[in-house]
Amino acid sequence: MFKIAFRNVLRNGRRSLMTAMAIVVGATALVLLGEYSAMIKVGMETGIIRGMGHLQVFKTGYFAYGSGKPGTYSIAGYDAVLESIRKDPEMATMIRVVTPSISLGGIAGNAAVDKSKTFFGAGLIPSDKDKMNTWDGYNVTNGDRPKSGLTDSEIDHAVVGVGLARILGLCTPLKMSKCPAGEAAQKSAKLELLSGSGGAPNIVTITVNKASGQGAKEMDDSYIAMHFTLAQQLLYGGGEHKATAIIVQLKNTADIPRAKARLGKLFAARHLDLELRDFNELYPAYKQILGYFMAMFAFIGIVMAIIVGFTIANTMSMSVMERTNEIGTARAMGVRRGGIHRQFLLEGAILGALGATAGIAIALGVTTLINHAHITYTPPGNASPVDLYLLTKGTQSLLATVWLVLTALAALASIVPANRASRMNVVDALRHV
Repeated sequence: MFKIAFRNVLRNGRRSLMTAMAIVVGATALVLLGEYSAMIKVGMETGIIRGMGHLQVFKTGYFAYGSGKPGTYSIAGYDAVLESIRKDPEMATMIRVVTPSISLGGIAGNAAVDKSKTFFGAGLIPSDKDKMNTWDGYNVTNGDRPKSGLTDSEIDHAVVGVGLARILGLCTPLKMSKCPAGEAAQKSAKLELLSGSGGAPNIVTITVNKASGQGAKEMDDSYIAMHFTLAQQLLYGGGEHKATAIIVQLKNTADIPRAKARLGKLFAARHLDLELRDFNELYPAYKQILGYFMAMFAFIGIVMAIIVGFTIANTMSMSVMERTNEIGTARAMGVRRGGIHRQFLLEGAILGALGATAGIAIALGVTTLINHAHITYTPPGNASPVDLYLLTKGTQSLLATVWLVLTALAALASIVPANRASRMNVVDALRHV
């Protein structure tokens, strides 16, 4: 039956080719969009995990209220918490980096040019941050390992956003482009920062190492990354030095549920008033962006399914009409209705399989060309252009799904023509002209 069905598909080669081309276009589009969506997912996840880890530990209430009262909702005795996490046998098998961090805000000023600006600051341990930036759980970054721009030994140094550097007159000492006209020349890139967790504000002086793009104007105009010790001095002054969060970066994203459960038990056993948040909660835009791509993929998939379905149905209907005498002859020779029905369903499935196979092959060829063409674009949230890359690792399930769905869809679209063929009256079919 398969051999006969295959010959019938090739009998009218031009029509079969045009029908297969519709399936080829659908398969190619779905594979390319699926590979791009997969790359967006793993690329975003990699960037987020490098920046904020898989999990963050806060004092209970900080996530909801702490940004307004960092002193009240900071983690006292964070060193003991860090040690308990690092020394726990089960957590030791999962973690890459466990490091304290501080989030703070205040005013940054440059007395030399009489300018000031509110800022948002992050206190970090540079060596830990540099290690976090090497996380590549999906092997997709081609060796790109961004540096924090700070060192553990230079406590009073910092990195600022490009916009903040221009606003505070640091264009000349940092040798930046697109500087304001007539800016006074400076030899050093020093700023004074004012902040505090309550009472009298604290003031520190920093030396800016470089200006770094943050991907969004709001961040560019206000971001300062500094050493964790300096951030403690600025936020807490002479009081107890704490941490606003503890960042936990795991070896594998799949370990998040197990790590959350274990840390919850660990904190409960020690009666610690702490809460856990994973990166999905810390960066809700991640799920929103993925939801958008899934909706777009589903929409295109539905459109392609409608096109393929109607094309197959039309082709098979034409085939039934042209082969009416043949159907009548086969029925007269003893072929049952079920045999005729299966014959046309198989022909539709063969068309779908041929088109899907060719479409996937073309998609893989286009993917190779794109990945080696060094096409660049600037995605949302990025400060600089990146290579347009389509993910091929781990997409075998995508290819199999596209092939199976299109083949099954072609078979389903053949049901109505197959029903019509199998229900023909034998006498009427034999005398059909």
